[in-house]
Amino acid sequence: MSLLDDARRLAATGPVCDACLGRVFADRSFGLTNAERGRSLRVAAALDDDEPFEGVGVADCWVCEGRCGTFDDWAERAAAAVEDVEFETYQVGTRTPPLIEENERLLREEVGADPDAGEPFNMEFNREVGKRVGRLIGADVDFERPDVQFVLDVDADRVETTINSAFVYGRYRKLERDIPQTEWPCRECDGSGRQGSQPCDHCGGSGYLYDRSVEGLIAPLVEDVMDGVDAVFHGAGREDVDARMLGTGRPFVVEVKEPRRRDIDVERLESDVNAFAEGAVEVERLRLATYEMVERVKRLDASKTYRAAVAFDEPVGADALTGASEELGGATVEQYTPQRVDHRRANLTRTREVYAMSADLDDPTHATVEIHGAGGLYVKELVSGDDGRTEPSLAGLLGVDARVTALDVLAVEGEDEPFEDDAYFA
Repeated sequence: MSLLDDARRLAATGPVCDACLGRVFADRSFGLTNAERGRSLRVAAALDDDEPFEGVGVADCWVCEGRCGTFDDWAERAAAAVEDVEFETYQVGTRTPPLIEENERLLREEVGADPDAGEPFNMEFNREVGKRVGRLIGADVDFERPDVQFVLDVDADRVETTINSAFVYGRYRKLERDIPQTEWPCRECDGSGRQGSQPCDHCGGSGYLYDRSVEGLIAPLVEDVMDGVDAVFHGAGREDVDARMLGTGRPFVVEVKEPRRRDIDVERLESDVNAFAEGAVEVERLRLATYEMVERVKRLDASKTYRAAVAFDEPVGADALTGASEELGGATVEQYTPQRVDHRRANLTRTREVYAMSADLDDPTHATVEIHGAGGLYVKELVSGDDGRTEPSLAGLLGVDARVTALDVLAVEGEDEPFEDDAYFA
C-alpha cells in the first residue's frame, strides 16, 4: 500500500488535522513541520484522485482535540511565567493527556503502523512550543542542563516552571580561628534554640554553637545578589574549626536555588563579601560555574599543605627534629580513626602519603612544622601519634610527647589537575 493510500485511510477515520496526519509520517522527508507534511499529503491525495481539496480545521481534530492549534498560546504563557527571570537557556517538556495517547495509538492501528511510527504528540508539542518560546524570550534551547525548564501539563492546562540552580565558584581564606566552615547547629536543642519553653543554655538560644561560619559570611550575599530562595555551600573538604585557611585558599561553590538573576558582577560580589566578612574571611577568584563544578569540588583528589605550631613535653634537639621530619617526608602513614573524630567517623585504618615535611625549632620545646600531604591526612595525629593510632608519627620518632597548638592550612590543590578548569565555568 502506498504512502498516499495510508494518508487517505487516516484522513477517512474522521476529522484529522494536518499536524496529526503528518506526525504519523514524521520520519519521511525533512525540513517540514508535521502540519506542512500533513497538508502536502492531503493536497497530493486530492490531486491524485482529481477531487476537490478539503482541509480540516484543527479545532475539529479527533486525535489532538484541537491542541495542535494552541502552540502560540502555550508559548506566550510560558514566556509570561518567567518574565522577571534572567536566563540564557531553556527546555520544554510536555505531559500528554492519556486520551490523546490513546487516540494516537488508534490512528496508527488504522494503517497497521507501528505504535511508535513517526513521532509522538509530546515531541511535536515540545518542538513547536519550544521554537515559539525561544523567539519570545530570546534564549537558546539546552537539552542537558537548561537554566529554566518548562513542563506543559496539557490535561491540567498548566505551565510548570523550574528555575535550575546557579553556581558561583571561588576560593576562601579563613583568617580567624574558631569559625566553622558551615553552620553548626546546637546538638542540645537540635538547632531550635529552645529547651522546652526556655532558651537553650548550651547555645544561648541562638540554635548554633558558633555565631559565624564561612558559609554564613559568603552564601547569603551570593543568594541575595542572584535573588534566589536559598543557597547551599559546597567546600573542597574542610579545615578544623580551630584552624585557619590561608595561602591560596580553599575551593568552594555556592549553589543558589531558583535564582532570578544570573548575569552578575562577580568582582563587585567579591568586594561585597570581603567587606561584609570584616577580615574574618576573604574570597577571591569568584566565577560563574556550571553545576558539574559542585561534583568536581567535592570529589577531585586534592593535596593539602599545612603549617603547625608544635609543643613538645621535653626539650628536642634541632638535628633530631630535622631527622624525624625528613624521615616522615615521603612516608606512608597508617592512621586509625582519631579519637577526636571517632564519634562521627567509621573506625578503620586509613593509609595516607606524606609528600614532604620540614621543621624549624623555635626553642627547645616549640617548633614550626610544614607538611605537604595527601587529602585526608590527619595532621594533628601525624604530630602526636594519637596514642599509637598513627604510625609513624613525629612524637613516636622523637620519643617525646608532642601536640599541635595552632594549625594553618596553606594550600588545597588538585593532585593531578587544578580545580580551575575552563570547562567547568559558565
